[in-house]
Amino acid sequence: MTAQKLSIVKAINASLRTALENDPKVLVMGEDVGKLGGVFRVTDGLQKDFGEERVIDTPLAESGIVGTAIGLALRGYRPVVEIQFDGFVFPAYDQIVTQLAKMHARALGKIKLPVVIRIPYGGAIGAVEHHSESPETLFAHVAGLKVVSPSNASDAYWMLQQAIQSDDPVIYFEPKRRYHDKSELDTEAIPAPLHAARVARPGADLTLAAYGPMVKTCLEAAAAAEEEGKSLEVLDLRSMSPVDFDAIQASVERTRRLVVVHEAPVFLGTGAEIAARITERCFYHLEAPVLRVGGYHAPYPPSRLEDEYLPGLDRVLDAVDRALAY
Repeated sequence: MTAQKLSIVKAINASLRTALENDPKVLVMGEDVGKLGGVFRVTDGLQKDFGEERVIDTPLAESGIVGTAIGLALRGYRPVVEIQFDGFVFPAYDQIVTQLAKMHARALGKIKLPVVIRIPYGGAIGAVEHHSESPETLFAHVAGLKVVSPSNASDAYWMLQQAIQSDDPVIYFEPKRRYHDKSELDTEAIPAPLHAARVARPGADLTLAAYGPMVKTCLEAAAAAEEEGKSLEVLDLRSMSPVDFDAIQASVERTRRLVVVHEAPVFLGTGAEIAARITERCFYHLEAPVLRVGGYHAPYPPSRLEDEYLPGLDRVLDAVDRALAY
């Protein structure tokens, strides 16, 4: 495959296909991932081409799915688990944080658990309850887990490849509102390190730092701000654990202002840790407090109200104006 424009859905499918072709120990498993191809058709065609023993339709039991994946990893396999929706992951939370995240340390490094857990996350698709959560900070807080989220087709492909090849468990959050956004993918490129942030748009006056679904929103905000003579740098964080604080620091030292944006609630979100760390690291560079834009500290609302709940262009630009006013 040469460089081409693909949606994030197609890029993830291509990445899974490549992993299944390259390593017979890679397995794909989850609810409806086989015959149906997943509710978002991310795994479409994989069971037909690789068989039911490698692309496995599981019972509706998230704890059992992850527990089985842990057992398979202990036997040398590299399972890639799909959690059908973000809000469905919680029955498996105990397996993830008590077993998956701690086994490497518990075994003094002798046991590795190369398990990838794919989780479609976030809102803006008009879904019902438990289908629009952003629980990434619950996993980023747990030592022993890597937590990442792509924002475009290239990262969707390459970050999944890197996650599958990792000997440590990786929680791979997929921004489902962006599933059908298309961008360039070169499957022969040299990818950036899995946990490295990237400058999605250079700027001089303020840094917008985001990951997953909010990167596009921040790019739109930067384009709108440019019409008013403001130059905003957009930093795609890509990883929530570990966080590339060096890249954020370098950007803030250039722009001297930082706004962190994510769909998840602001309270104790990823932005809170970034704000604290960057305030420590960049105290004498900052010309304004680090500001955060995100969801409210409230249960996710019914779909007809989600536009009020989710951070959008106006809330991002309001934070930009407040930061530039200092």
